[in-house]
Amino acid sequence: MSKVLVVSDSHGDQKILRTIWTKFNDQVECFFHCGDSELSKDSDLIHKYLLVKGNMDFEDFPIERTISVGDTKVYQTHGHLKGVNFNILNLLLTAESMDAGIALFGHTHELMCTTDNGVLLVNPGSISQPRGDFASIGGTFCTIDINNSDFIVDYYNREMQVVPELHFQFKRHDDKGV
Repeated sequence: MSKVLVVSDSHGDQKILRTIWTKFNDQVECFFHCGDSELSKDSDLIHKYLLVKGNMDFEDFPIERTISVGDTKVYQTHGHLKGVNFNILNLLLTAESMDAGIALFGHTHELMCTTDNGVLLVNPGSISQPRGDFASIGGTFCTIDINNSDFIVDYYNREMQVVPELHFQFKRHDDKGV
């Protein structure tokens, strides 16, 4: 079993990224930041998070990445170049072309957690400038537990508390592993 943490759109809020990392460092295998961190190359946080470049980032972070976490490929991007403000089809097609079982993205500042064609699609929402139905929470991030049969996604607020109504469990599809 593996566990990862996903955050996005912190827009320069280094304090919350440090708080998250300190709280979860001994609980998760890796930390994904899905863009618009606005971190400089001098920040110590760039060594703690797997960063991708968002539309508000000026450093030379990768636009996207695919890595293996346990037996699952994870595709990560910000999403602005995939048109996620309109739909997630391009994101899904890219994840499928990479044989990814999980696709992580940000950009919209609205949390999202669903599956499509066997791919888990997760937007953690914005930790600093949330929008949408759950904006009143005041910022979110999530963890994903990856086990042999399921993906379990839990969303957290800025106080590091689980948001009970944002707990999701999806059956894995065997063809989406490494």
